[in-house]
Amino acid sequence: MRWRDSLVPVRMQRVALVASAGTLRGMLVRVAEAGVVDFGDTGAGSDVRTTGAAALSVDEQDATTLRQSGRADLIAGEQQLRSLSDAAVRHGDVAALAGWCPESEIDTLRTGLAALGAAVVDLRPPAGVDPPTRLANRTPARRAFAPLLRIYTTIPYADLDPTIPAGLAYIVMFGMMFGDAGHGLLLVAGALVLRSGRPKRLARWRQLWLFVAGAGIAATGFGVLYGEFFGPTGALPVLWLDPLDQPVRLMVTAIAVGAVLLAISYAMGTANRWREGGLRLALYSSSGIAGATTFLGLGVITAGVLAHEVPVLIAGIAVTGAGLVLSTMGMFAEAGGGSAGVVRSGVGVVDLVMHIGANSISFARLAAFGMTHAALGWLVWQATTAVAGRGGVGIAFAAVIFVLGNAVAFALETLIAGVQALRLEFYELFSRVFVEAGRPFTPWHIPVIETRSASC
Repeated sequence: MRWRDSLVPVRMQRVALVASAGTLRGMLVRVAEAGVVDFGDTGAGSDVRTTGAAALSVDEQDATTLRQSGRADLIAGEQQLRSLSDAAVRHGDVAALAGWCPESEIDTLRTGLAALGAAVVDLRPPAGVDPPTRLANRTPARRAFAPLLRIYTTIPYADLDPTIPAGLAYIVMFGMMFGDAGHGLLLVAGALVLRSGRPKRLARWRQLWLFVAGAGIAATGFGVLYGEFFGPTGALPVLWLDPLDQPVRLMVTAIAVGAVLLAISYAMGTANRWREGGLRLALYSSSGIAGATTFLGLGVITAGVLAHEVPVLIAGIAVTGAGLVLSTMGMFAEAGGGSAGVVRSGVGVVDLVMHIGANSISFARLAAFGMTHAALGWLVWQATTAVAGRGGVGIAFAAVIFVLGNAVAFALETLIAGVQALRLEFYELFSRVFVEAGRPFTPWHIPVIETRSASC
């Protein structure tokens, strides 16, 4: 795959599957077995589902015989096939069905159907209908990070695929909040257990091992910087800062990290608006150039105030003004003009500024929860050393406190850091990258069995 193709969803082609009335069933059986055509926008789209409860026989079976033999899977498969057959456009002895197929699969499908006397014809996409989206999750990293996107939305077909950047952003945010080298190494160990596929009940989560490993590595890295190893045990020196001793510095760094991530999300949002509606949409959209310019201007204003530089402050005001003018024009046009447009654009501009400010400050939680994690580690370590100082049995109790305390801190902070990183990803970042949802590519796929198996 070319690197450019990895930045966008898999290319789709609108196709018509054409066959004579006598070969229509055979063609549909072959298509079901191949599982590369999505009929979601046909008249039978709501009746066709990819399911393990359905099957098809190579040869058509009598419905009464299937019921008597209890072959509910074959009955379900025949019902789906019949729905598609009924939705076909017929002209004389020829029937045709339209659907979507990945460009890379068309030649193989065409060769397979040609042997039956059927054909695959390329069509122009219908106006106003976007192709379904299929992501090229062919690498372990893409497969591991893909659930982040699936939980939030289906990427519109025209948009960029942010799977890798989104996964990396999540890992960095999680690591900053979960900064402890000891706890991070436990996550890495858990990732290796997932990768092994044992115990079997965890096997379905195996593809996420790289995601968990990345989070563990990030947490370990920040733990080394913080000097945290199962709390402030002194096993590691502080290489950067102690979260509890330098909270302001950590807070400023967290907001700076958030500003960088917001800038990246604005860049991706601008690219998506351009791909969705051209220069006009990208220029006036609050998640495009207009919003990005406002965000940049507010950042320059902040820098000017902190540095006490009047020229910088004036430049920031000018850039912010340009962004707000573009946003106002876009909102006014979107509302249809008139008094409603004036009200809509006025309220929208105020909301845009407040939204940018709130989103930027929201990243302070990276520092807040990082300090919370450090405070829990400090509390456990203080309790451990206090009991251990009594000697004798106290040392055994200290070991129990240390293990149980770290177990509770690990479980609690894993949940908190995981949820908070997800919240920042969804509300602060994805809200700028996506404005609409796409439709997932759902090919019709049913296992095909030999005729002799139908009566078993």
